[in-house]
Order: sequence, then C-alpha cells, then structure tokens
Amino acid sequence: MIQAKFTIKESHIEFIEQYKQYGFKDKSDVVRAALDHLSSELAKQRLMESATLYAEVYEEDDETKEWTDASLSEWTA
Repeated sequence: MIQAKFTIKESHIEFIEQYKQYGFKDKSDVVRAALDHLSSELAKQRLMESATLYAEVYEEDDETKEWTDASLSEWTA
C-alpha cells in the first residue's frame, strides 16, 4: 500500500488510537474505512442531486412527460 503523510487534530488521533475498541485491525484500517465511507456518502449525495435535477427537468418538460408516459403504458400493458 501507498503511505501518505498528513496533519490531523488531536481529537482525531485520540479516536484512531481506539481502533481495537471499534473492531479495526490497526490505525490505518480506521482511516481507510473512514475514507471509503466518505467517498460512498459523497457519491450518494451526487446521485441524489442528479435525481433531483432530472425530476425538476421532467416536471417542466411536457414533451418528456408525454413520451415517458407513452413508454410506460406500453411497457405495463
């Protein structure tokens, strides 16, 4: 694995040092899990923002509603 050097707050160090209490094998595992979680949450946020934007466009575009409704009625028939 690649190593990186960075600066964190004392409270972060105190949390990381409790890695065994949270079931992690080492301090690096805590940091990797936190980064994976943050990455996943940011991806979910981008997806939700995209869905909201598409919903707004859909609500404002009558032509899109028409062909979507037509497709749905054919698909469910």
